[in-house]
Amino acid sequence: MLAVFDKSIAECPEGLQSSVTGSVSALKDGLLANHFSSIHPDSVSINLASSGLMAFTTEKQNPLLPRLFGVVDDIFCLFQGQIENIPLLKQQYGLNKTANEVSIVIEAYRTLRDRGPYPAYQVLRELGGKFAFILYDGSSKTSFIAADAQGSVPFFWGIDSEGHIVFSEDKEIVEKACEKSSAPFPKGCFFTTSGGLKSYEHPANELKAMPRVDSSGQVCGATFKVDIETKRSASMPRVGSAANWSALY
Repeated sequence: MLAVFDKSIAECPEGLQSSVTGSVSALKDGLLANHFSSIHPDSVSINLASSGLMAFTTEKQNPLLPRLFGVVDDIFCLFQGQIENIPLLKQQYGLNKTANEVSIVIEAYRTLRDRGPYPAYQVLRELGGKFAFILYDGSSKTSFIAADAQGSVPFFWGIDSEGHIVFSEDKEIVEKACEKSSAPFPKGCFFTTSGGLKSYEHPANELKAMPRVDSSGQVCGATFKVDIETKRSASMPRVGSAANWSALY
């Protein structure tokens, strides 16, 4: 799976941004989309106009960590992995018997977006299993990305020369556009358009960027670790009824 988002949809965290070294634009002349389709001839690409692109393939996938794609009401979701407590989540979200992992993620997001009763970190904790997913809401032009706490699914991100963030489970795909400005996506974390990068395992703590250095001593992206010394503000900002409050957590 592949997603490239404009910085208006996914603004790069400062720690990852400071490591930009390349000169490649992932979106210019369809560079990364064409590269992805050349590797996966059966792939499907979704043009998100000025917001970016998404691409998906079922070719050469791990049967234990299958890839899924779904669209509901202009919400696009790429999912890889397996959720173990599907029956419980189907009941919780009122989904029918045919619902799968990607249906559950989309419905969980819609619950958050429409002022559901749970904060985002709690909803993600309830997804038992091995997963990484990329969600884009075309109606509000927002993104929602997450990975499980064990990092069970290989999942990488990086930033290209124009500030676009690239997400993929294929490290080579990310490095094609981001060169050394790439890194594994942090375990147990989620990323949103309005809230940036946060840990759902430790929602009260800030995240600290730790530069990654390769064997030649060059900085190549950054990893993000929970900073046990720094706590987030405990107060809840007041928001209007139409606000997406889920991003505050």
